[in-house]
Amino acid sequence: MKDTLHKTNLGVVVSVRGSVVDIRFNEHLPPIYSVLHAMEGKIIIEVLAQPDARRVRGIALTPTQGLARGMTVEDTGGPLKAPVGKGILSRMFDVFGNAIDRQAAPTDVERRTVHRSPPALGRRSTKSEIFETGIKVIDVLVPLERGGKAGLFGGAGVGKTVLLTEMIHNMIGRQKGVSIFCGIGERCREGEELYREMKEAGVLPNMVMVFGQMNEPPGSRFRVGHAALTMAEYFRDDEHRDVLLLIDNIFRFIQAGMEVSGLMGQMPSRLGYQPTMGTELSRLEERIANTDAGAITSIQAVYVPADDLTDPAAVHTFSHLSASIVLSRKRASEGLYPAIDLLQSSSKMATPGIVGQRHYLLAQEIRRTLAQYEDLKDIIAMLGMEQLAPEDRNVVARARRLERFLTQPFFATEQFSDIKGKLVSLKDSLDGCERILRDEFKDYPESALYMIGTIDEAKKKSSSDKPETKAEPDSTRKAGDETKSGPTPKPEVEHAAAGAHEP
Repeated sequence: MKDTLHKTNLGVVVSVRGSVVDIRFNEHLPPIYSVLHAMEGKIIIEVLAQPDARRVRGIALTPTQGLARGMTVEDTGGPLKAPVGKGILSRMFDVFGNAIDRQAAPTDVERRTVHRSPPALGRRSTKSEIFETGIKVIDVLVPLERGGKAGLFGGAGVGKTVLLTEMIHNMIGRQKGVSIFCGIGERCREGEELYREMKEAGVLPNMVMVFGQMNEPPGSRFRVGHAALTMAEYFRDDEHRDVLLLIDNIFRFIQAGMEVSGLMGQMPSRLGYQPTMGTELSRLEERIANTDAGAITSIQAVYVPADDLTDPAAVHTFSHLSASIVLSRKRASEGLYPAIDLLQSSSKMATPGIVGQRHYLLAQEIRRTLAQYEDLKDIIAMLGMEQLAPEDRNVVARARRLERFLTQPFFATEQFSDIKGKLVSLKDSLDGCERILRDEFKDYPESALYMIGTIDEAKKKSSSDKPETKAEPDSTRKAGDETKSGPTPKPEVEHAAAGAHEP
């Protein structure tokens, strides 16, 4: 019966306006989200509206060159589907589930609709758990939520992709999970580089990549996020594995929706955004959840238009995030990797009820020390360290040692830096910060704390050096030294930074 329906349910193209196509059906009107094929499947159209009893209006997911009025269109009888199964691991796909990594199409897969409902409230886990990344600065100051969503804010060249690569590596190494990278509106160069880097880092066997490139029609870019989520839900619900879903860039998803809305003739709302933006974003974000079967933890790159945090796209995205990680170009220029801005980044998980009283108080003390150091930088730049009170000098010494301890060599950059990557547990990270705040390492050079794993490595690193006798090594600095690039003007730290810089 289904095959008969496939053959008989044919339509005729009435009009083509860019990516918007109107088709007339005389027998059975396809439902919303149905996929239609034209020109023997070369052109794929998704139904988004039914203007009258005989016509449907769809958005083309492929370029419409060659499509003309009077051409026959076939109803496939179902929505857009994505491949799921163990066969998709280590592969790269487009929005239609076609392999784009120059390898044969996977065989042991099934296809599921990309329009799935979020998990029911009864299935969701009500317990807030910390998602350990093995990266000191994130676990201590910006703890991520298992099954939550974190926003990653950063421009080009500050280590965003390296940070994502490291999280994928640690996720697979520690929790035997699956990582899915979803590129929405990505440049082909970025996709190729990421694929190569993942392969060299050895994390590809437990990873899936889905790309909707920048040059593709808005309909295709708008659906690639749903396709990636369908794959993630398979690993969570069927294989009961934890999934790390990386989305770059969530703003481009909203942008694609805005283009589709404009093409469909909907009245725009504030600043030209689609009137259904909140619903469309929620439909995607609410599927990222922690259930009784497993968890999908998402880290999403977020572009803020014109740095305006009141922009509707930013406001709607912020409401879904449980953590915000801000990358700083200034820290990157100083060689302090990962270049996370320690004061601007925040997490809703950093409360005593979730992380515990000790972790919470320690994180607050670290932030307070770093904030005091930030306030003192202007005085140091103008007058020098000599003009600071002894108590303020101690604050500066602690803050600078904390900044260096919170740097970390990554597995993803071993081939560039020749420094072996480190995975640090939350317990060791907290222990190290606590001992620095107690001035246990005030007689050690700052370089001993730079690019290490646990705090005990600082003693091994400086065992061949003679510890400093002064409590504050910065007191001999000249005015203005604080504003210079580099973790510290000391030769030993400059030498360490030279080996740890990203290429």
